Amino acid sequence: MASFTKRNGKWQARISWHDENGKLHQKAKSGFATKAQARDYATKLENELLNGIDISINPSFADYFKTWYETYRLPKISKATASGYVFAYRVLVDHFGTMRIKQIKRSTYQAFLNDYGKNHSLGTMRDLTSKIKSCVKSAIADGIISKDFTYNANIVHDKALTRNPEYLSINELKRLIQALNADLQPDNIKPYIILTAIYTGARFSEILALTWKDIDYLHRMISINKSIDYHYMTGFKPTKNESSKRTIRVNDELLRILSQLKVNKTPLVFFKTPQSFSFNISPDVNDYLKKTMKKAGIIKRNYTFHSLRHSHVAYLLSQGIDIYAISKRLGHSNMTTTSNIYAYLIDEYKHKLDDEIERKLAQL
Repeated sequence: MASFTKRNGKWQARISWHDENGKLHQKAKSGFATKAQARDYATKLENELLNGIDISINPSFADYFKTWYETYRLPKISKATASGYVFAYRVLVDHFGTMRIKQIKRSTYQAFLNDYGKNHSLGTMRDLTSKIKSCVKSAIADGIISKDFTYNANIVHDKALTRNPEYLSINELKRLIQALNADLQPDNIKPYIILTAIYTGARFSEILALTWKDIDYLHRMISINKSIDYHYMTGFKPTKNESSKRTIRVNDELLRILSQLKVNKTPLVFFKTPQSFSFNISPDVNDYLKKTMKKAGIIKRNYTFHSLRHSHVAYLLSQGIDIYAISKRLGHSNMTTTSNIYAYLIDEYKHKLDDEIERKLAQL
């Protein structure tokens, strides 16, 4: 119900309603020049109430984002992942300040992307907008807003800062594998870790967390069901997300190689306990990878351990493996994620697929 009063030449609109528990709420706003303006405001609020919007609360966009990630994300993510949400929160504070979430329109959000994206890479923008989209969906579910202002927004980025990760050709992969095989000794786990990444495409933290129970020699399968927090040395942690839990089919060669490590008699494939590896494990393995690549005559300035995941995808695509199968193997929640991350690879192999399509159509 709405009521209108005139005070000192200005109109005030007051809305009264009962919530689902029968509690009375009121919301008033003054300063309207005419009664018609006050009535328009009241009509707008009444329509929002009819659409299930909670008009009694209107937090700032940044504050709602902080409450959202602390409630729904923080309890189940690692410290390293949490730092990304803290970073996103600071970005929202810097750009939107105390702007209320209900004030933000699609044009407001797009203006933010245009401004922030011009000095940031595509990877940074994708990560930031993914978090914001999830937050906005939560605000809609909470009845705070009715429309998704991130819908169909265009991601802007600085192309100069955006570099596609390097990957190895089939010939380079074979040379790297040969060099790693020549350096296999059970007391040096680094080549074993790298070979596991080449053959599985698994993430570094997932590989470090592997136990012998996760390897099914009979069915040639490796189960990815946890990871290790190698940044903060806190031991086991959940996989990146629920879809990251998966079972990967592997070849006999990798199983044979990993079997060499059984002489170490450790519960984990590569370590005694989740806390037993060096804090510098990531840079150590990356340094070893670069040195081994150099021995194999492979020169890639920006190649890192994570690039092995891209090389894995590149190889599978070159062999005509379906993107759906690749997506499941990588532990992505859907093919869209895979297509977005590896779009540059998919485009490179598009002409090969086009030729194949043409040949198939010719057989009709």
